[in-house]
Amino acid sequence: MRPMIACVSLFAGALVAVASSAAQAAPTRYEAENTPAVCSGTIDSNWSGYSSSGFCNGANSTSGYLQFTVNAAAAGTATLGVRFANGTTTARPADLVVNGATVQTPSFEGTGAWATWTTKTLSVPVTAGSNTIRLNPGTAGGLPNIDYLDVEAGDTPQPPGGIVGWATQAGGTTGGAAGSTVTVSSFADFRTQAQASGARTILVNGMLSGSGTVEISANKTIRGVGAGSGVSGTTLNIEDMRPANVIIQNMNIRGVPGNDAIQIENATHIWIDHNTMSSTIENDPDFYDGMLDITHAADYITVSWNVVRDHWKTSLVGHSDGNGGEDRGHLRVTYHHNWFDRTFERSPRVRFGETVHVFNNYYSNVDNNTDSYAIASLMDAGLLVEGNVFENVQQACWSASGYADSDPGRLVARDNLLTDSGPCETGGTVAAIPYSYTADSATTVKSSVTTGAGAGKL
Repeated sequence: MRPMIACVSLFAGALVAVASSAAQAAPTRYEAENTPAVCSGTIDSNWSGYSSSGFCNGANSTSGYLQFTVNAAAAGTATLGVRFANGTTTARPADLVVNGATVQTPSFEGTGAWATWTTKTLSVPVTAGSNTIRLNPGTAGGLPNIDYLDVEAGDTPQPPGGIVGWATQAGGTTGGAAGSTVTVSSFADFRTQAQASGARTILVNGMLSGSGTVEISANKTIRGVGAGSGVSGTTLNIEDMRPANVIIQNMNIRGVPGNDAIQIENATHIWIDHNTMSSTIENDPDFYDGMLDITHAADYITVSWNVVRDHWKTSLVGHSDGNGGEDRGHLRVTYHHNWFDRTFERSPRVRFGETVHVFNNYYSNVDNNTDSYAIASLMDAGLLVEGNVFENVQQACWSASGYADSDPGRLVARDNLLTDSGPCETGGTVAAIPYSYTADSATTVKSSVTTGAGAGKL
């Protein structure tokens, strides 16, 4: 008999206790055996201790999912309480998928017996109205038995979560979660708070225009309020911190003439998530410099769910062909679920880094001229490029041929979808990815990315 899954528990890997808030309604209970829940398995009642009329015992396979359809009065954060039993001694990993997007991959431990039930909790983002919450087993053992899902939905802003990729490794990335929260509505206050020492979450209210460079100090989360907040005219610099532990999220960020918009140098543990980054297409490709450049042995970085639009030199990883002595063994970056639209080169261009993981991104209209391209692996860099969509892209990937004056790199491509686009050049092998992730089918990527990427989509 195969037990079915358990509760989703961890948020960004940490167990959270169930707590009620005065700002939230009482939990709504969704029994696993009743519609609108869908149990891919059987509804059983042979173990004691369950509520109502039974529990979901999913199939012993990776297809043995359980899905709930739940309602939320407003967009925000929901607290889930999942009651489950796992009578084995082996933990059962699963992907937690909310409205079609995997937000994390928790693992559910044994409870000692099939009649021993426990409840775990998880905070997840929800939209106003109907939401699907799905548990997909990560192994052929399937999921533990699940009794019910309690949902407590409020209208509080979504906290950081759902981080996937290199930024989860070597201690992870938490930003300013350990400190206080401040709101800034002027550029001067923003600069003061970003450069101050100590952990804090900085909520940026409105579009703040400035100049020069903002030196972001360690242990910061910088998050825009709503869909229209951000910064322009300035370089956000994250430099010489190992770890930096910085999160930039839900911001509108404008290109800076002559400079990078976000500059990461000799810094580790950074998450760039759900931002909208844009410039204007000028006749001179050097009018702007990089939108997001990652150099000088920077490491453990995730770039996810961003929209990058109307820019030439998008994201350089490794600044020079002659810097291999510093960069080799570093520059580990994950790019996933980003929308690169009219970004005419460097999305990304990588030297020396391995393994740079580029998955489930949507590339559109990268076709300014015959030199336009999306991805380049150079100077023996190692890239895994999977499940991406290239649409109207002059050249999807360079690797074995090199590019400009740079020597070839290594690139493994799989399950990509190319429409009216030049090829994704491949060659060599790359090191294995050490973290858990789920690559969506390329057939769903355009829809999910255009719907979910950018500021205001948290």
